[in-house]
Parts: sequence; structure tokens; C-alpha cells
Amino acid sequence: MKHDHSPVLPGAGATDYARYMRTDVLLDLQRSSDEVVHRDELLFQVVHQSTELWLKLAAAELAEATARVDAGQLLAAEALLVRATLAVRLITDELEMLRFLSPVDFQAMQPALGNGSGAESPGWRAVHGASRQLGRAFNKQLVTRGPRAADLRAADLSDPLPRLAEAMVEWDERVSVWRVRHYQVALRVGGHPPAGSPGSPANMLAKLAGHRFFPELWQARLRPTTNE
Repeated sequence: MKHDHSPVLPGAGATDYARYMRTDVLLDLQRSSDEVVHRDELLFQVVHQSTELWLKLAAAELAEATARVDAGQLLAAEALLVRATLAVRLITDELEMLRFLSPVDFQAMQPALGNGSGAESPGWRAVHGASRQLGRAFNKQLVTRGPRAADLRAADLSDPLPRLAEAMVEWDERVSVWRVRHYQVALRVGGHPPAGSPGSPANMLAKLAGHRFFPELWQARLRPTTNE
């Protein structure tokens, strides 16, 4: 018996897979062979474009996690935050692809990049905003439920509130690891002078490596636990 694989979904594309995934558009987002000034532009664009997609997902998961925290559904919020954290782990691993890009090759590509900078990433801006919203929602839960952030370190992890706090610390740490790796790649591939050099683009990356979205949760780990 023959199976009919004719597309039934609306849109462009020869198959339903192409129409649902919008592959015709997706695979046309990179510069064509007639446009590139260096063949490794494809590598550079694929890494950064896929990063933007993962960050879009991470920001959506953070936004939904915040809504769940506001609703008191802390276990659901934790699961969503774990998903967002995995997305950041994946884009950190993606940076390994850029070690195949030499400083000479990157300099040859720079005219095609114009004045573009990773600091302009819409994905990172969305993630930053969503992280701050999550922090505010979590702090409201602390006020409502009673325990201070300083008490969470010693709390029973069967309680959803400290479990969510641990997931938030893990998120913070994974973002920091990505920033450190990105900083190292900028030095190795971009040929930037190291942090501390006047005018070096690496200065901002180095500064952000120590940034924390939830500093009170990290500070809680430095305080001694008291037994009452």
C-alpha cells in the first residue's frame, strides 16, 4: 500500500516538513556565495544565528517560569528553568566551532560585519530582561512564604522554594560560564587586546563575566548556617 506524502499544510515548500519548519526561509538567511568575502562567514553566521534561536527559546522558558512562580507553581517553574539552562549549555558548546576560525580569517571577514557587536544580540537582551523578571517574582514568593534568601541554603530540597533557588543559581552559573568562554573566544579569534587594555572590546566581556542575576542567592552561600 502506497502512502501519500503530499503536503497538506499551507505555505511554501515541497513537503510538510519544509512548510512547518520554514526551511526555505531558514536556509536562505545566510549570505550567499556571491555575497561572502570569506568562506568562513557561513560558520560564523550559523553559530550566531543558532545561538539567537536557542536564546529565543530560553527567554520564552524564563517568561513562562516567571508566570508559574507568580501563580505559586514552583515545581513547574523549576522544570522550565532547567530547560532554559540547557539551552545556554548548548550555545556554550557551540562556541567550540569558532576555534577553527583564525584571527587572520576573522580580520578578513570583518568588513562584512560592519560595526556589528554581540552586545547588540536581541536574544541576550531578552534573556537579561526575563531573568530580572524571574528574580522579582521569586522575591515576592519569599515575602509571601516567609523564609529569607539566607535561609535557603540549609533548607530541605524537597521544598519547591529552595529547589527553585538552586535552579536559579545553576542558571546564573551557566550564563557566567558562557560569558567567560565567549571572552576567551574573543581574545583568541577576534584578536582583541586583553581586558584592561584601553579601548579593548574585551573589557565589557570581562566585566560581564562576574555579573549575577540573583546576587542574593550567591551571597546566601557565604553566610554561616545557624541552628536554632
